Amino acid sequence: MTDLFVRKATGLVRSWSVFDAFVYALFSINLITLGLYSFSQMYYFGGGLVPALIVSAIFIFFEVVVYAALIAVMPRSGGDYVWQSRILGGGVGFVLAITGWWFILWLWVPLYGDMFRHIVLVPLLAILGLKDSALWFAGSGTPLFVSSIITLAIVSIYIALGMKRYAQIQKICFYGGMLGLALVVGLLLTGSPADFKAGLEANSTALFGTAPGIYDATVTLGTNAGAALPLVGMVDFNGIGLIFLTLPYLVFFNLWPNWGATLYGEVRGATDFKRNIAGMGSALGVTTILGIILLYAISKTIGWEFYVQAGGAWWNYVWGYTTDAPAMPFWPYPALLAAFLTTNRIIQFVVVFLMGLWWFGWSGTVFLSSTRVIFAAAFDRLLPEKVAEVDENTGTPIYALLLMLVPSIIVSYLFAYDVWGFKALTLCSTLVIAVTYLGTTISAILLPYLKPDLYKASPIAKYNILGVPLITVAGLIFGGFLVFLLYQWIFDPNVLYGIGYTNTNSMIYMGANYLLALAIYLGFRYYRKQGGIDVDKVHAEIPSE
Repeated sequence: MTDLFVRKATGLVRSWSVFDAFVYALFSINLITLGLYSFSQMYYFGGGLVPALIVSAIFIFFEVVVYAALIAVMPRSGGDYVWQSRILGGGVGFVLAITGWWFILWLWVPLYGDMFRHIVLVPLLAILGLKDSALWFAGSGTPLFVSSIITLAIVSIYIALGMKRYAQIQKICFYGGMLGLALVVGLLLTGSPADFKAGLEANSTALFGTAPGIYDATVTLGTNAGAALPLVGMVDFNGIGLIFLTLPYLVFFNLWPNWGATLYGEVRGATDFKRNIAGMGSALGVTTILGIILLYAISKTIGWEFYVQAGGAWWNYVWGYTTDAPAMPFWPYPALLAAFLTTNRIIQFVVVFLMGLWWFGWSGTVFLSSTRVIFAAAFDRLLPEKVAEVDENTGTPIYALLLMLVPSIIVSYLFAYDVWGFKALTLCSTLVIAVTYLGTTISAILLPYLKPDLYKASPIAKYNILGVPLITVAGLIFGGFLVFLLYQWIFDPNVLYGIGYTNTNSMIYMGANYLLALAIYLGFRYYRKQGGIDVDKVHAEIPSE
């Protein structure tokens, strides 16, 4: 008789502590990379950013409850894929998880590369006196592609080193990044708008060779771009409506405290529901609080209106809405702008370098979680058995890593050179994953009813609200939030997000990803049946770690 799984156990090792998982969750909703990148692009929204952060965190906390509960019931590598395939069925689980955790992550690579150059390469090269190199990396096309390739190299090394060593890298970046953030906030809180304006003029000229009057020119360009995003805004009926319309863009940054859920088969103590909530929930809460502190520090010295105008001037040009190049030939990175409050190059370098650790600690997230989903599917015999092999020394599924790496090069090229309008697909990277999350959320809602024996034997069975399982209640709330997001993205009634049905390329790209996943599932289902393996029976069992 042929075994259902590739082998009796996955071969993965529980090498992470709950604290390691907390740090991973904190980096996954990364304030400095994803947060600042998103904030600068939201210049044309009318809802207050601070209340939007708070409202989004409230809804996303229910996501934390859902995933913490599922992890406690089935702490398996592969997360969403394992839960969906065991509760909703193999076809649903494979198509949703493979599309959301494998294919769409190729699109994230050039986004990570874009943040790499803006947060690390451009400011550090400029401070080191390499003006021409800094300005080159700030450009479009080839500079973005090169940055993406460097990103792929760094990330591949991280993943190949294994979970244990990556956790050590994360901790170094966590402590260093926190120190850098403290320095940035300190500079901003002790500075003044007049100091900043003078520092911007002096440092921008010295480091980037810009002409005098850069501050006023940025204000003009940002105003022309329609910069409007308020820090707080009006908290009345209309204001609340505008706040909710910012959420589908804002969650590009903070929808991911559960990003490590696919790794919990390698986390010690993962069956502890409360500890899972504490890890992911703390990451969400800390990030939200730090975000509010940083935003207020920016408003005090850089000036909120100027910061929003600088983002408008930059992205209005990058997105091709104007031919007027931004007066600042670099992305308005708050850490660099804060460093302009001094002319001491050593202090500037230290501040920007430490803040760059936020990117280095976060960058491995683009592949690490995904490789475990690919591995889990291969372990269930829905991909070649070779993909389920792990390196004996590091516990790394190397072939799963290659399935992420090679296609990412192609997608990075298409994005960097905007082939077929790829740059306009940015938010597709979030939409597709949100669909995967919705599948998992439905699984959580139905778990107590479709798998009652599994649920009753789990540590979450004692948590109820008015007699209804907590996992079901949390799932209904978070699921409703996801439906709201998906409606706004797909139908886009206010024309704010650009990836809905009116963007044909968006629909074709996402549809092609789902069709590819379905074709692979049906192909391997047929192939395994010919070999005497019923994949339905595979999905009726829970694999051992």
